[in-house]
Amino acid sequence: MSAAPPPLDVPPPPVSVVGIGADGWSGLSGGAREALREAEVVIGGARQLDLLPPECAGVRVAWPSPLRPAVPRLLAEHRERRIAVLASGDPMFYGIGRALAEELGPEALRVLPHPSSVSYACARLGWPLEDTEVVTLVGRPASRLAVSLHEGRRLLALSADASTPATVAALLTAHGFGPSRMRVLEQLGSEAEAYVDGVAETWAHAPGDRLNVIAIDCRASQDALHLGAVPGLPDEAYEHDGQLTKRHIRAATLGALAPAPGELLWDVGGGSGSIAIEWMRTHVSCRAVSVEKDPARAERIARNADRLGVPGLRVVTGPAPSSLSELSELSGLGVPDAVFIGGGLTAPGLLDACWEALRPGGRLVANTVTLESEALLAERYRAYGGELTRLAVAHAVPVGGFTGWRQAMPVTQWSVRKPSAAATPPVPGDRT
Repeated sequence: MSAAPPPLDVPPPPVSVVGIGADGWSGLSGGAREALREAEVVIGGARQLDLLPPECAGVRVAWPSPLRPAVPRLLAEHRERRIAVLASGDPMFYGIGRALAEELGPEALRVLPHPSSVSYACARLGWPLEDTEVVTLVGRPASRLAVSLHEGRRLLALSADASTPATVAALLTAHGFGPSRMRVLEQLGSEAEAYVDGVAETWAHAPGDRLNVIAIDCRASQDALHLGAVPGLPDEAYEHDGQLTKRHIRAATLGALAPAPGELLWDVGGGSGSIAIEWMRTHVSCRAVSVEKDPARAERIARNADRLGVPGLRVVTGPAPSSLSELSELSGLGVPDAVFIGGGLTAPGLLDACWEALRPGGRLVANTVTLESEALLAERYRAYGGELTRLAVAHAVPVGGFTGWRQAMPVTQWSVRKPSAAATPPVPGDRT
């Protein structure tokens, strides 16, 4: 008699990811309730687990803090059982759904969304959802809201806790948006739903419920500095000691760097950080690292980044090219999509190190005002191609009772794209 074939591997059941609102069990669909009743293990925040009735008999496991590192361990511990994970509102909108999809793959999930707090807020306010910008401040600095401040815009800020509205009011006032109307909507979707209304510069409401969303009608004061949505911010937007890529050159440089969503920039010789900051301001997913050897300037870069709404800018203090090795060690950064060299071009090995680090197809842009560095860029252009450009800007200034032009120092710029199969650019003097 032949032996029975070995049992086939049976994949574990999909993980049910159930969105739940402040209205709790009563607000869930029939399918969501069924998934929670059938679950042998229910994982969620303590507040969410308390919303479930006794008929959900599965073992209840509260997320520890910090949450993200615990996801693989908890899923592995209960992988052979029917798991349901609770999430606030829509699990795939700033929720636990992203971490679960990254860990298990989307095919291993059954996501049952609930209306998000953003959907509720827009419904209460009568704001079209597609015209409303959402900024999360949960686990993130409030300063990231600054990049979204524009006259007439409507913003929803997802609060970290009850103290967030007062923090946001102070930030709006400091950035010249004190006249903005603020409405704090609490416990959206529940019987305890409430809201408070006011103006940022006179905000005096005491902290309320920790579950809140802040609606902001952006209104700028008359003396607010106008910061546009494209590169080329006014020079006075930056704190600097003279080491600043000036406005018109900066706009041309960002045009050559051509940032795209999700891309990473190395800004070598950061100065005041303006190139990296405006790279990151082009899209919320853009990332950048600024390398600056002077500690005082490095601190200034961080202050500028925080004030201009991109606190995620990483600053590495040290000389290039030796400090460039640190960049590859920074967690999760990966290889750069673009490199800008704003200073130190004549440092031995700097240009080669930047080129080697750049991904195939990536862009390198280098600016200089000195003859020595210009000669180096001309040599590289002659040997390696790309574009060599002379940028000259003149400003109208008083000349006695008349007006004349004052020429700024011209900037030589080399921009080049790295081929898919790239070799190290020839060293200066090598024309083979």
